[in-house]
Amino acid sequence: MTGTPKQKIRFIRLRTVMDKTGLSRASIYNRLKKSSKYYDADFPQQIRIGGGAVAWIENELDDWMELQIEKSRNQQMSGIEEVISATE
Repeated sequence: MTGTPKQKIRFIRLRTVMDKTGLSRASIYNRLKKSSKYYDADFPQQIRIGGGAVAWIENELDDWMELQIEKSRNQQMSGIEEVISATE
């Protein structure tokens, strides 16, 4: 087989999503619900895996977590730049 190697796909259930993100069950579902004020279009959608069970793709959740880190650090840097500008 040629081309780029496939990433290993791992399904994770709600408990693992909660453990990895530190978010509660309600917070996770609020991020998925478009009518919620906490809706996050970047938060990974769950997939159905059968019998009413759902799971998330771990790589997608990891990417979202990295995005949150980048956003947080950019906001921190932006705040630092504002403080520096205000003192000049």
